[in-house]
Amino acid sequence: MEQQKVLLAEDDKNLGTILQSYLIAKGYPTDLCADGEEAFIQFKKNEYNICILDVMMPIKDGFTLAKDIRNIDKEIPILFLTAKTLQEDKLKGFELGADDYISKPFSMEELLMRLKAILRRSGQNENLSKNNIYKLGKFVFDYNRQLLVIGEDDQKLTSKEAELLKLLSENLNQVLDRSEALNKIWFDDSYFNARSMDVYVTKLRKYLKADPNVELLNVHGVGFKLIINN
Repeated sequence: MEQQKVLLAEDDKNLGTILQSYLIAKGYPTDLCADGEEAFIQFKKNEYNICILDVMMPIKDGFTLAKDIRNIDKEIPILFLTAKTLQEDKLKGFELGADDYISKPFSMEELLMRLKAILRRSGQNENLSKNNIYKLGKFVFDYNRQLLVIGEDDQKLTSKEAELLKLLSENLNQVLDRSEALNKIWFDDSYFNARSMDVYVTKLRKYLKADPNVELLNVHGVGFKLIINN
């Protein structure tokens, strides 16, 4: 299998060098950039499979960099590194289309686990089952390719959007328990993760508006329900 190339943007030289060496040793060729502007230049010049971006960087911060990258490529997975624990910052990252978030300090093993999970969900790390295709009204949802298609229009989903829509599709016309979704996708049903999930539900609801017969409902105090009106 072709190696997965990583763009790493981290202004802490020591940490950046350690992360780069570790990822290379684990089989992931990694380009290290010391600020957001340098990282954006490298992104435009090279092909990458995933971006690992520190939030707090000089010249161009991680959020601005992610926005610039998303203007060019809406599909590439993005993992944020941050020393911040403010929930608003994490929510902002998810709203920009982040696939995951990891707070410093973290272990190398945790970073590698999350990187592999993101690449696996995005279909870049291994061959997934071809059976994960769901018909939702006029939509066709291809979980393996993270695509929501209606007519000639397709919407590329982030890995967590795809995970959530898959759970909803598997529970079509039934209530998806909020805690169940949080534990399966986020592995934790904390208040912050619940707020993060609400961001994704809002995004999915917006995508699904193209077919008025498809509704994503809030079931107060319980969870969510994806229904198809015939």
